[in-house]
Amino acid sequence: MARAAAAPAALPHPFDDSSSPRAGAALSIGLSAAILAATIQEPRVLTIRLPAADTNIVEALPSGPLEAEHRTLEIGLRAWVERQTSQTLGYVEQLYTFGDRDRVTAETATALPALIVAYLALVREARPAGAADAEWRGWYRYFPWEDWRGGKPAVLDAIEARLTAWAVAAKSETERRLREERLGLAFGSHGGAWNEELVLERYELLYEAGLVPEAMRDLGRPIGDEAATGTAMALDHRRILATAIGRLRGKIKYRPVVFELMPPTFTLLQLQRTVEALSGVRLHKQNFRRLVEQQGLVEETGEISAATGGRPARLVRFRREVLLERPAPGLRLRASRRGA
Repeated sequence: MARAAAAPAALPHPFDDSSSPRAGAALSIGLSAAILAATIQEPRVLTIRLPAADTNIVEALPSGPLEAEHRTLEIGLRAWVERQTSQTLGYVEQLYTFGDRDRVTAETATALPALIVAYLALVREARPAGAADAEWRGWYRYFPWEDWRGGKPAVLDAIEARLTAWAVAAKSETERRLREERLGLAFGSHGGAWNEELVLERYELLYEAGLVPEAMRDLGRPIGDEAATGTAMALDHRRILATAIGRLRGKIKYRPVVFELMPPTFTLLQLQRTVEALSGVRLHKQNFRRLVEQQGLVEETGEISAATGGRPARLVRFRREVLLERPAPGLRLRASRRGA
């Protein structure tokens, strides 16, 4: 795992700008970035370390307030990312705006911006440079129930049992039915299908049911076995990351954004494994290759790779002309079978 040469002290809180003469204005809008990359087997997110009240550090997304010198939101975001991680961003798109009145973090008692504008950024994984206290983390560290490449995750049995108990404990029959319906849609229970794009909906249900550490933290209660439902992040950053993952999983089906994460040349198997890592489902090899060929997404380089561990494989590259040939060139995924 790529790790920066970090300084011993953690970064200051990104929204703690009390020393600035512009503090009142700067705190009105915050910027956060879910910066995603992928190796062949593991999708990753770029994180920073923040001080916390009860532990030495807490993991967070690169973030900071919009400042007077930032001409646009995106310019401000790129500036904060470079300052905190020494990472220069390429592909960036606005993800979502999160808004709450009088937001305060229990970790540092720092007042938060009323609006957080979150962005999704895709990069080919690079080692954060200089003294940046940044680290690439596998995103299933935060969402262990989202990785179905080896079948149904073992953690889901316990999660589903606790969610069922939460639904049954509803104060009214109408609320109970509503909760059960939401569980069926989000988690594919009661014979439903698992939709890999509903990452945020699943996290929100777990938060509402009090099954993630952030829910207890935000209520000022001690964290118990909620830690089994993934590593907590600062503030609402796991919610932002869930939104980003769901967006990317949906987007790779109709736009060739996966190639923003691939090296200049790669094998079809490497491409398949990367898509599987991102989507969290295993794909049928021949169907995947047929889809890539039918969509005209890649072209052969004329070279081969002997680094596959088996027979030499042909190297291909993304064929950028496809962007002009059709409006929605993507990978319409179909898992080999549910849970496999």
